[in-house]
Amino acid sequence: MGARVLAMTTPTAQQTDPRPLYRDALGWVRGLVDTVPVARYGDPTPCADFDVRTLVAHLIATVGRAQAVSLGEPAISRPSMIEGIPDDDLAATYGRAVDDLAPLWSNDAVLDSMVQVPWGEVPGRGALWGYLDEALVHGWDLAVATGQDVEADPALAQATFAAVVRFLPAEPRGGPVPFGPVVEPTADAGPTERLANWAGHHR
Repeated sequence: MGARVLAMTTPTAQQTDPRPLYRDALGWVRGLVDTVPVARYGDPTPCADFDVRTLVAHLIATVGRAQAVSLGEPAISRPSMIEGIPDDDLAATYGRAVDDLAPLWSNDAVLDSMVQVPWGEVPGRGALWGYLDEALVHGWDLAVATGQDVEADPALAQATFAAVVRFLPAEPRGGPVPFGPVVEPTADAGPTERLANWAGHHR
């Protein structure tokens, strides 16, 4: 992702505190992760890079990267995939990561401190918008793969979508912008699915 793409220059992104939204998104994903039977960890997901097992491991890693930027550390100082976690401990590991994250973002100053993320240098709130989007999109992937309700709270998904369409335009995609082309939503798609479609994900 180029810094231009996720520069977070819109008034909405600059002024809104994404921490409550991110907390709610993590809570939704946690519920999904907790519900997945271990026997389904080898199932495919709409994200071709991941099966259910590696998707959960990646979700754990994204929380770790959000922890890093809250401490003023570059996000890439943490891995993008957590390996070696036994299947029967993946859900608990995700839950612990979420619990450990909450107090790290309690300092309001973190929101406006510049931090290094894979898509450039952005204010802390800009980083959190990115990880919020990733939580919801990959949560949708997980829900589709495991037959769960694919929709997070509509207000949460709508607020995230309103920010995302401003800092992640429909074009260009590919290359330094690691998202597929926008997918045309179906007529009955809810807000979370439309957010996933904007990221190039589809059933």
